[in-house]
Amino acid sequence: MVPNTQVSPNRWFNHTLMIGMVGSVSILLIGLLAWQSPFSRQIKLDVGQISPNDIVSPSEIRYESKILTEQARERAAQAVPDQYDSTEGRVRRQQVSRAREILEFISLVRNDAFATTELKTDYLLAITDLALTPEAALQIQSLSPADWVAVVEESPQALDRVMRDEIRESTLPSTQRRVPSLISADLDEAAGLVTATLVRALIRPNSLPNQNRTAELRANASKDVPAQYNVLQQGETIIRAGDRVGADDVEALTQVGLLQQKWDWWMLVRAVALTIILLVFVILALYQVRPSTLHNYQELAVLVVVTIVGLLAAKFMIVANDWLPYLYPLAALGMLITVLVDLRVTFVWTIAFALVVQYLAGNNGVVTVYACMGTLLGALLLGRVERLSAFLWAGLAVAVSNLMVLLAFHTTSSEWLTSGSMTKLMQALLMVALNGGLSASVALLGYFILGNLFNITTSLQLTELSRPTHPLLRQLLLKASGTYHHTILVSNLAERAAAAIGADAYLARVGAYYHDIGKTLRPYFFTENISDGPSPHDKLDPLTSAQIIISHVRDGIDLAQKYHLPERIQDFIREHHGRTVTQYFLTTALRQAVEGEQINEEDFRYPGPSPRSKETAILMLADTCEAAVRAIRPATREELARLVYRLIDERVDQGELNESDLTFKDLQTIKEVFLQVLQGVHHPRITYPESIKPSDKNAKVEGNSSVKPKEPMPDKVMADKGPSQRVMANTTAPEPVTPGGIEESINLVSLKPFDPTGHLM
Repeated sequence: MVPNTQVSPNRWFNHTLMIGMVGSVSILLIGLLAWQSPFSRQIKLDVGQISPNDIVSPSEIRYESKILTEQARERAAQAVPDQYDSTEGRVRRQQVSRAREILEFISLVRNDAFATTELKTDYLLAITDLALTPEAALQIQSLSPADWVAVVEESPQALDRVMRDEIRESTLPSTQRRVPSLISADLDEAAGLVTATLVRALIRPNSLPNQNRTAELRANASKDVPAQYNVLQQGETIIRAGDRVGADDVEALTQVGLLQQKWDWWMLVRAVALTIILLVFVILALYQVRPSTLHNYQELAVLVVVTIVGLLAAKFMIVANDWLPYLYPLAALGMLITVLVDLRVTFVWTIAFALVVQYLAGNNGVVTVYACMGTLLGALLLGRVERLSAFLWAGLAVAVSNLMVLLAFHTTSSEWLTSGSMTKLMQALLMVALNGGLSASVALLGYFILGNLFNITTSLQLTELSRPTHPLLRQLLLKASGTYHHTILVSNLAERAAAAIGADAYLARVGAYYHDIGKTLRPYFFTENISDGPSPHDKLDPLTSAQIIISHVRDGIDLAQKYHLPERIQDFIREHHGRTVTQYFLTTALRQAVEGEQINEEDFRYPGPSPRSKETAILMLADTCEAAVRAIRPATREELARLVYRLIDERVDQGELNESDLTFKDLQTIKEVFLQVLQGVHHPRITYPESIKPSDKNAKVEGNSSVKPKEPMPDKVMADKGPSQRVMANTTAPEPVTPGGIEESINLVSLKPFDPTGHLM
């Protein structure tokens, strides 16, 4: 279709309105994401300050305390003792061997006849392993040879006995203190003191700490500690006047929302970045999946209202609380968009809102999955709701989805399978049931409020309007039965074609039911309602006849407004003829015009507007094709195809479909659907011979002839009938369509008063 490049005032208004809506949502989103409420909190305290007054909790709250959790985990880690690796055998042998080497060196020093006492003392003090004092060095030199031999023999043995026990760095002093008790009592006092001195100096730890193993065990112990929760009752004192504020007090004040925080400009930067990402994603996604929404101010208004409500609810419900975020009815908002706009739009909106929920929930993936899965499942189950019970089933599906998500992400032995698990399970069941019920209730309430507020034709309204008991359809059946039959055929055509191209088939069908209700005021002026007698148009001039025919559009709008039909249904009445002309009466007027008489074509034109949606455009084509096929009655599929193709192509050439968003691919599909349906409805029928009773004496049987052919209708009878009736009497042998055009073929062949815009007069 060639689009209309001129921007109409309505389109300019819609563009301005769309920009205003998007701008409003953007500002609100930035404000809510960056809002830190600096003026709503009264207390400003830091750790270490003195509280000027008593501070009590304004409400009951249970929250996960990071400080208590860290303290509990630190205690668990410190409870794990240091881990050691035993090296007793190796270190003991090493030190005993070292002791013999040192004793041998000391013996050499003692036996050196040329060294002075001072030099011998210096040699002994130079032994680093012993770290002797000068007094101990002199004491070693003063021992008798016999005592020294006893020391040399006893020292390695005593050292071996001492180091057979586990010795750590921390227990080394106590081990050294009990050395005298391990020395043989056969040594005299002086030899025993020297032996004890030497053994003490050579004792080394034989159990070394394993830092890696200790750190691993402490980390595991800390990890096994569950999250610690703190419970504050309403009215409970958090901190008393004069007390020093601790970290746990600041945390409690933050959780109950009493602590005033400093303004963080980085929060604003983050909010702006997220808003830009969301807007770009939503606009581009809608442009791909359903671009008509971007040009429909009613659908945009629904999206804006639902988004604003969702953002406000998210700001106050997705907070640091165990259960409140899980009651957030995001599914209700998704279901509203599904029933009032489109399921594809719901998927785009849900993905965008998932980012908002993730942001507000502090990157809590469980809350995000919980909200989004329930939303998508509820929307899929609800679909294009046709019964109120669908909301109940959708709410139940949301509750089941919520429970499955909680089971998938929260069922662990430390959470639900320990003491108190039944209480937690009951709380979870109550929470998911409340969320499902709240979602269904809010969606149902919003369905009626927003549908009426923005004048959106809902599927439930269409269901009510499709009932044959509706007063307008009853009038159409009783006053214009021929038009009613025509309406049923057109509705079938429109529904099949709309479904084939992905348009709203239900809307097309119901809109077709009401497109000709204006004919109920003067039904006898339309050929499908004339069963016998002359046509009333035979006595009227062409202009008057055209005005009567055209008036059924205005009459239909008046009736639609009187019976409060939705605006979307009224569009089918306004647009099903577009801006076409009543060609038959215009041609007749031109033929009857005397020389010099001016005929104004606008007097024969429908008021319009041209179809502005796929559904109303399909109705125009269905109305035109059904009326033409019923008037001409093509004898073969080829003739039917030529007729349908010509009629649709003429509407394209006239520009009647420019604003309908139909593509050439859509038109080709519509043509094929029309051919399939019309061929089944208006197929050629066999003319059966007149039956003759065997008792009829006038019957003559000769050869294979068993009946007497029916004689043609006398010319006088035909002459007494009007043009419409003469055509109806001769429709058993239709002529093919001539290349000169539909109206010429109809006028020349049948003289049937047919308006090629789609109406039998």
